[in-house]
Amino acid sequence: MHMFDDDTVKKTSNDLIGELEEVRGDVKKLEHKAEKIEEEILDAEEAVWRQASQQESEVDKMMLEQRLQMRSSLFSYVSEFIKIALLALAIILPVRYFLIKPFYVNGASMEPSYYDHEYLIVDEISYRLNGPERGDVVVFHYPQNHSEYFIKRIIGLPEERVVIAGGGVTIYNSAHPEGVALKEPYLQAGTQTAMDTDIMLKAGEYFVLGDNRSRSLDSRRFGPVRRDEVVGRAWLRGWPPDRAGTLERHEFDF
Repeated sequence: MHMFDDDTVKKTSNDLIGELEEVRGDVKKLEHKAEKIEEEILDAEEAVWRQASQQESEVDKMMLEQRLQMRSSLFSYVSEFIKIALLALAIILPVRYFLIKPFYVNGASMEPSYYDHEYLIVDEISYRLNGPERGDVVVFHYPQNHSEYFIKRIIGLPEERVVIAGGGVTIYNSAHPEGVALKEPYLQAGTQTAMDTDIMLKAGEYFVLGDNRSRSLDSRRFGPVRRDEVVGRAWLRGWPPDRAGTLERHEFDF
């Protein structure tokens, strides 16, 4: 067995202890450096977090400003829309309820002047200034049911006598006590006015007939129409497009 003397052993231990101390010193240096590196990393992370927080705050601020701007724009749009709607109503409602009204023709009683499903605009204001005239095509409340509307042509005026006989119409009034036979160019050639009638109209009453005499429910059956039942005069045709325009107003020479 190999033997060491005491001096050799002591010398070797001292050498090992010295080396261990050096190692410890190196370890402490490394630990110190590691702590510094860790502090630098923490500082860097904190700086990054602060920068990110600042950027996020700026982004949030920008998004908030955008949302506020969008809300402001939306409010302005809604406000303008409401103003326009109110202005439109202020214009349309009086026009719709006091000046003109839309109607569409239902049936064949006014052919060939007006056809089924034609869209008409009725003038209400004219009759507030002047009364209906002979030859006017008017919309009125059906005397036997005011929820229904009819469209016919005025033939007889208040306080006139209307006589239907021999397929024609004769009007008697103070200007023509002998009677005047109506000439109606708006009727189809050969049209005969059937159902003999003799009626004296009172003040405020009108005698109306459809242009398509054989297909019309009119004053020959339900009697005269009162002035307060007349809605207005057919003024414009809006549909169909090929027949759209102002409606011709027939005038008689008496």
